[in-house]
Amino acid sequence: MNALLLPLLAFAGGLAIAMQAGINAGLARHLGGSLPAAAVSFAVGTAALAGVCVVYRGGWPALAQWQAAPWHAWLGGLLGAAYVTLAVLLAPRLGAATLIAWVVAGQLRASLVLDHYGWLGFAVRPVNWQRLVGAALLLGGAVLLVRH
Repeated sequence: MNALLLPLLAFAGGLAIAMQAGINAGLARHLGGSLPAAAVSFAVGTAALAGVCVVYRGGWPALAQWQAAPWHAWLGGLLGAAYVTLAVLLAPRLGAATLIAWVVAGQLRASLVLDHYGWLGFAVRPVNWQRLVGAALLLGGAVLLVRH
């Protein structure tokens, strides 16, 4: 893929995440809670992805492929469910910008550690002063957003 396309796709993903929090919060108002809204969100996403897998891949992965996955590979869905539930709960209270700023700050903190140690299959990218300054600036922005 084109080197410019990759960051643009990541940017588009960020736009989608910001919209997802508001959409799911609205669903929670209609369904009476954040847990049912998160469950419905995941059910719709699961159905869509299962359909895409069948069409795109021409079938479903074999049982041996499922069994070969490391134990931590199964935690992604749990972490996603926790994020969606928290976003549904927090979006109306924090607003979109503050919610996403703190989500990104948390993601960046975890990402710096994952990159530094090469955990979960990431290439090792040691923490340096530029990365620390960037993370501090982002955290400063999140603090400013909370103060309005």
